[in-house]
Amino acid sequence: MNPNGTTSGGMLKSLVEALEKSRERILKSKEVLLGPLDTDIATTPHEVVYREDRVKLKHYKPAAPRKTLRTPLLIVYALINRETMLDLQPGRSVVQNLLQEGIDLYMIDWGYPTRKDRYLTISDHVNGYLDNVVDFIRRRCRVPRINLMGVCMGGTFSLMYSALHPEKVKNLITTVTPSNFETSQGLLHVWTRELNLGRIVEAYGNVPGDLLNVGFLLLNPARLVIDKYVSYFENIDKKEFIENFIRMEKWIFDSPDVPGETIRQFVEDCYQKNLLIQNRMELDGQRVDLGRITMPVLNIYGKYDHLVPPEACEPLIEKLGGRDTENFCMNTGHIGIYVSSKCQSELIPKIVRWLRERDEPDKTRTKSPCISFRVPPAVKMNARRPRDPKPGAVFAGEA
Repeated sequence: MNPNGTTSGGMLKSLVEALEKSRERILKSKEVLLGPLDTDIATTPHEVVYREDRVKLKHYKPAAPRKTLRTPLLIVYALINRETMLDLQPGRSVVQNLLQEGIDLYMIDWGYPTRKDRYLTISDHVNGYLDNVVDFIRRRCRVPRINLMGVCMGGTFSLMYSALHPEKVKNLITTVTPSNFETSQGLLHVWTRELNLGRIVEAYGNVPGDLLNVGFLLLNPARLVIDKYVSYFENIDKKEFIENFIRMEKWIFDSPDVPGETIRQFVEDCYQKNLLIQNRMELDGQRVDLGRITMPVLNIYGKYDHLVPPEACEPLIEKLGGRDTENFCMNTGHIGIYVSSKCQSELIPKIVRWLRERDEPDKTRTKSPCISFRVPPAVKMNARRPRDPKPGAVFAGEA
């Protein structure tokens, strides 16, 4: 008898039973793995209504009988990985659930940077592409302001944008968004503090998505590598589990490169100098003053987020200029907030309810008609400063 009170015969019996269950699971897995699997991602119907360089703007087709909010919502995803995370699998899709609530939904697809994007800066994305997209939606929907929702790095960009263009944003939602980078919670903040990204940018130009993926896996290899595949083999006979596992793998390994100058500036100015929360960050000579963000702000983050810990999110609302601000902490991690069915049942109702309570009509409306148009050929733009739409920018009706 062992110290736990189990006889050697009982242990042997348990081992035999476990082996038999494993054998049955492996035999059944053959039917699952060799049979038809639905592993498509980002399947919610949409149309591309605006294009500029590699950037596309998706407008999702309504799922509800009518819109329940007057103001359209634009989602700004990070440059790292793809926005398809928000439409990963049926039943747990942020996009689908927002549409079912009657939200008029747009989302930016940053595309895949090429060598010519090497010198694009944060300002090129915030004051260029993002500002052009916001102006397009305002004109298309004939509204003076839109609702803005930023995700992770895209949330940080949305904060910068709202501080520099507050007159164009009605309500701002940030999700798992770092704003205070002076924290030792989470290896990402510790490692990045001493990272010389300039050398990587000199070597590669754009920072490879695969290189970033390896770095993220090393932050928690036991859970992100070992536990993941142990769970895979434990559930290899379950069709729904395998389908969702493959969907997640597709998303993880569909990793675009990140424009070199943009990520270098983001690491140095934010992670290493923590300029944003101090109101000392500048984009092309314009100071990003968070005090200018006076619109309502909902700041959502995960209690167990190993990439953007609560300490990187919570101080934000103390720096904002408005009174209608709220921190909302969820018992989840960085990705679980978007794919967990439990989190979905909490996240989406919170966002929709919060937006509805602040959807009063604006006193003024734009006079621009909601029609298709093309920028005249006479419009010119500096290749590194996309402040105005390019002559080749494609708008609604031409995508």
